Amino acid sequence: MARVNIDESVSMAMGSLWANKLRTFLTLLGIIIGVLTIIAVVSIIQGLNNYVYTQFSFYGANDFAVSKFSMSGESSLAAYREMLKRKNLTLDDMGTIQRLCPSCELVGASVSTSRTVKFGSQLLKDVEIRGITHIDHLIGSVLELERGRHILEQDESHSRYVCVIGADIKEKLFPYQDPLGKWIKVGPHNLLVVGIGAKKGKILGFSQDNYVRIPITTFHKLYGSRRSIDINIHTLSPEQMERAQEEVRTVLRSKRHLSFNDKDDFSFTSSETFLQMYRTATSSIYFAMIAISSIALLVGGIVVMNIMLVAVTERTKEIGIRMSVGARRMDILFQFLVESASISTVGGLIGILIGFIIAKIVTAATSIPSALDPGSIIVAIIVSGSVGIFFGIYPANKAAKLDPIEALRAEQ
Repeated sequence: MARVNIDESVSMAMGSLWANKLRTFLTLLGIIIGVLTIIAVVSIIQGLNNYVYTQFSFYGANDFAVSKFSMSGESSLAAYREMLKRKNLTLDDMGTIQRLCPSCELVGASVSTSRTVKFGSQLLKDVEIRGITHIDHLIGSVLELERGRHILEQDESHSRYVCVIGADIKEKLFPYQDPLGKWIKVGPHNLLVVGIGAKKGKILGFSQDNYVRIPITTFHKLYGSRRSIDINIHTLSPEQMERAQEEVRTVLRSKRHLSFNDKDDFSFTSSETFLQMYRTATSSIYFAMIAISSIALLVGGIVVMNIMLVAVTERTKEIGIRMSVGARRMDILFQFLVESASISTVGGLIGILIGFIIAKIVTAATSIPSALDPGSIIVAIIVSGSVGIFFGIYPANKAAKLDPIEALRAEQ
């Protein structure tokens, strides 16, 4: 009895693909697009996941900030207007928290703007100018120095015109000399460089070294004190951080005379806040990826089904001969299903390769990391093969139901 094994069916499918190259390309295009979308997006998001959970923390695990504006992702106009009406956070609020929050180990503050920074003929635009308290470098994203010193308590109390610069400022304004002890011009004001921050590099393509840090009192002296500050708080453990947040909430609500029914007019920000924003953003990307891939795979599956129907018509006499020498209907059905699955799996493998190449190109062009998860490859192969099987059922069933005598009479 003539039987068709998997090797023979796969070989026949590959031969058919090679013999009709243009038709093969058009057949596989939908499968390729669907799979490469999955692989490219998953590779980039997987790389981002690895990067985010190891480096993308603006605050330490036990640190948080109190801010006027929320970072929770509320983007409605009504929510923004509500936040604009909130009272500014001030250094007086910071002092009150220092006195009345026993779980707060360190309490600092920061405020920022952007200005042009100049030294000699060299100039940098849109540099972050951050006013900080003397202990702020110990809270959250701890600032390490390459050389020099941090902002001191005396600098803060005397509103001294001193600064700590980032690695970008050093490299671009002082390519051939030591910045320590030099005066740079920030806007119209001259500041003495007393420290150089250690290089942190870029995060998602944005530099973390493009800054000038000055005493917060100097910041208020130069730019006014009408901006709301961020109050930065360090605790000793995650449990203590939860207690500290409740203590800070109680202190600020009492100081602002908020009633029991009033909402907080301030917000907490921690590393978990940024991670939650990241998860929300990537979940939207995943949904978009699923939608695009599903449409592409649906179109690809329909094309595969049509091509397999053409193959059944072209090979009607071959099917009749096989049946006449003992092939069962199940053998014919199996043969065409294997061919259909083979065709779509080839498309899946090509899609995996192209998707991986696209992810690497994006990484090289934008510094967005990528990583190919072996699980994603397996899922992509299974999905592409399943599409071939599903859309190959109708053509395979049509071939299996052919009458052997009528099939042998068919004109080729």
